[in-house]
Amino acid sequence: MSTRTITVLTHGRPSETAGALRELAELADRHGAVLALDADETAKHSLSPGVAGIALGVPVTADAELCVALGGDGTILRALRAYAGTSVPVFAVNFGQVGFLSTVEPERMREGFERALAGTLDVLSLPAIELDGPAGRHTALNDVSVHRKVGGRVAELSYAVGGEEIGSVRCDGLVVATPAGSTGYNLANGGPVMAWGVAGMVVSFIAPHSLSARALVIAPDDVLVLHNNSREPLAVSVDGRPVGEIAPQQEVQARFADDVATLAQMDGSSFYRRLREKFGRLSR
Repeated sequence: MSTRTITVLTHGRPSETAGALRELAELADRHGAVLALDADETAKHSLSPGVAGIALGVPVTADAELCVALGGDGTILRALRAYAGTSVPVFAVNFGQVGFLSTVEPERMREGFERALAGTLDVLSLPAIELDGPAGRHTALNDVSVHRKVGGRVAELSYAVGGEEIGSVRCDGLVVATPAGSTGYNLANGGPVMAWGVAGMVVSFIAPHSLSARALVIAPDDVLVLHNNSREPLAVSVDGRPVGEIAPQQEVQARFADDVATLAQMDGSSFYRRLREKFGRLSR
């Protein structure tokens, strides 16, 4: 009988997750599973061989049973990207500030992990945005942002949907978000929150120099085309990571892609409860 493999990815503060890692290793060993840590995770936690329930220096592979993310939304997104296009669910424990994508808080980690090992957790399929442009193809699970560079002039972007030009806006940039990403940069821009399960993507503007620039929800089958009418290149980021730029008179295309990643969920979890709990916490 082959060993059950569970990939583990953690955020950059190992002292905060060391105890959780030890507890998960004990649980995994008890259930005939092993936590697989790649070379970076092994070095980060200064681990030595011989710890029960942990395998060191194991590359991230698609044949894992589960991926555990210990961190905030950045770490969870990294885990979701690592297993995008597979059926491997990400079980996320919130060690960040908000953790909107997390499965459980640390105090419920043991309960949730044991249920994950038993295969009784719900799973949620998450969509993405496929971005095509001069820098190649990139997949965004949260959002794509196009923005002027530091010290650069105000950007001028025209945008078209379904072959029809909608308008041209002078702004600091814009954000194209998935439903899961609509509670991040898009929300900060005044864009609408899209409930998980809604198909489509939303476009919102960063500091628009116009009273008529409004956020737009785009249907899942429509292609969004962004054209750089500025005199300078614009920076492009995917899920907060720089991926390239759009030169003057160049364009990028964004498409909605369904069922790209899988997130583990506790029974009874809902988008609206998550919205109340996560953002309610910030207002206290």
